[in-house]
Amino acid sequence: MVYFSKWKVVLVLAVCILGLVYAAPNLLNRADVERWSAELPGWLPTRTVNLGLDLQGGSHLLLEVQTDVVIQERMNALLDSARDALREGRIGYTDLEASGPRLSFSLRNPEDEARAREIAAGLEPNDARVQVDGSRVILELTEQAIQARESAAVEQSIEIVRRRIDETGTREPSIQRQGNDRILVQLPGIDDPERVKNLLGQTAKMTFRLVDDSVSVTDAQAGRIPPGSELLPSRDGGFEVVRKRVMVSGDTLVDSQPSFQDGQPVVSFRFDSLGAKRFGEATLQNTGRRFAIVLDNEVISAPRINEPILGGSGIISGSFTVESANDLALLLRAGALPAPLTVLEERTVGPGLGADSIAAGQTAAIVGLVLVIIFMALTYGLFGLFADLALVFNIALIFAALSILQATLTLPGIAGIVLTIGMAVDANVLIFERIREEIRNGRTPIAAIDAGYSRALTTIIDSNLTTLIAALLLFMFGSGPVKGFAVTLSIGILASMFTAIMVTRLMVVAWLRQKKPKVVPI
Repeated sequence: MVYFSKWKVVLVLAVCILGLVYAAPNLLNRADVERWSAELPGWLPTRTVNLGLDLQGGSHLLLEVQTDVVIQERMNALLDSARDALREGRIGYTDLEASGPRLSFSLRNPEDEARAREIAAGLEPNDARVQVDGSRVILELTEQAIQARESAAVEQSIEIVRRRIDETGTREPSIQRQGNDRILVQLPGIDDPERVKNLLGQTAKMTFRLVDDSVSVTDAQAGRIPPGSELLPSRDGGFEVVRKRVMVSGDTLVDSQPSFQDGQPVVSFRFDSLGAKRFGEATLQNTGRRFAIVLDNEVISAPRINEPILGGSGIISGSFTVESANDLALLLRAGALPAPLTVLEERTVGPGLGADSIAAGQTAAIVGLVLVIIFMALTYGLFGLFADLALVFNIALIFAALSILQATLTLPGIAGIVLTIGMAVDANVLIFERIREEIRNGRTPIAAIDAGYSRALTTIIDSNLTTLIAALLLFMFGSGPVKGFAVTLSIGILASMFTAIMVTRLMVVAWLRQKKPKVVPI
């Protein structure tokens, strides 16, 4: 254990130097680091540890996914399919309706019951059951199917929320599922929570439909709306009568960017190959008609199709400001939410608490570090100073790892670092006490040091491995601050093992080779 090959020496020194370099930006002001990052060479590290919501303030939102809307939309789709299938099968029916997870209709001719049951069963073959009550056929989704669709809607909503928040440039947001249908969103350092709420509150479901020019808006407002059409509000304050049939869906969009046309903010969009084909066919077959662009049941614009648009791209114009054009482009890029979100709880945390927490954490860390350094120096002399120097590298490696991983440091995370400072010298205490024991048994300095490191190694690995397993379990099953504590504790354990087994030993071996002592000053 007192032999170090050259490659090991180089490796240990390289890790220590890189740790100091990558941890150094955390000693500077964050604003200065961000300003200098544009001027410094790209290979220089400029990342710093991100501060969590409890340290720098921000917004806390608890959202609820309206999963009943997903079920209702599915049943509405089944209703249209049922209408077409019954007409194709020439089965007379009345009172076709969808309510909750049930779709039902009454038969005009009881003899059509077998065929009607077969048609209803074919609408949702694996996820619904069909029963007949008199002349009424009832199709109902199973409980498993409902739970699966609701769970999928929540998971998809989490992904869409994550995309939308990432597009705003928020650093290290925390987005977690809570319960069956809720999403917890924490946005550290956010300075415009209302804009984020507006972005998350919009479903952003965009469709392209034809305008129904066969009826005037006045007649539609009086209730004379043709079958297959509906009256929707327009962004300019008026109304438009549009067909319910969706010609092109917004889920085939692959890109959307804010732009300018004739000096006015607009939003450009581009479809994938399937969407481009449908869009091209729709504009080719309906040249001269008006095409409504509908976002969340509101007509953004309804331009006239002057010629077929075959390139798979277009422009949405309207009464946009620069910010609203940016927001719409962001929403379309991120995708549509499968169901609306409701804000159940909103809290804004000020930075004052964070400043107090940081100051208290810094004080605790400094006091703990100073006490550990004094204790090691008084107890183990020169070897204690070696351990103290290794402790400095240990702290540098922790902050370097947190910076590289772009981890979020919370108050429990600071507690993990403070705890690691105390634990960091445990391995050195085991080694040094073993060396003392070997010296008392009459061994020479080299033999005592070699035996101390080799025989304490197993104990060090066992003790740190059990703590590391506990930290990994906290990370796997914990959430939020608990995960932050687990991350800093895990990194601290790995760093302390490296510094105790490699860094301290390298310094002891270097001193041993240079001084060739007769007595070990421990």
